[in-house]
Amino acid sequence: MEMKSAQEEPAKKGPTPFAQTYFHGTRVDLQVGDRIEVGFKSNYGQNKNAKYIFLSATLDAAIWGAELAMGEGRERIYLVEPTGEIENDPDLTDQKFPGNPTMSYRSQHPFRVVGEVTGWHGHPSEQVRAMKDGIAKLKSQGIGSLNDDPDQ
Repeated sequence: MEMKSAQEEPAKKGPTPFAQTYFHGTRVDLQVGDRIEVGFKSNYGQNKNAKYIFLSATLDAAIWGAELAMGEGRERIYLVEPTGEIENDPDLTDQKFPGNPTMSYRSQHPFRVVGEVTGWHGHPSEQVRAMKDGIAKLKSQGIGSLNDDPDQ
């Protein structure tokens, strides 16, 4: 796995410059310095204007985000910095997953793209298909994302 960032200088020993590394999985083509913001069509759920944007402290959760994102673009994983408060993603932190084991969060504040993770490996295609089938089944039963805004 390689990470491209705005800083192309050699790695230095000592503390990491970030308190926490966060990832964002998507199919949108972004550049270092771009901002990910609410108000655009969501990559998930009912494809309405997004009330929240999402990030994770685990690469695996970001890979799922890229693999499940709507659209035709290439799956991408970005390194992002939140610009404001973040909170647990309620879709992944309810009674089924107490304690937020996926380390998945949401925010209404923009994220700044600080790099892109390249060379990552996705989940096996059968596992992705099973996840998409499970999501479709929930949707057909009227069970949606807790992040979908019912007022839209």
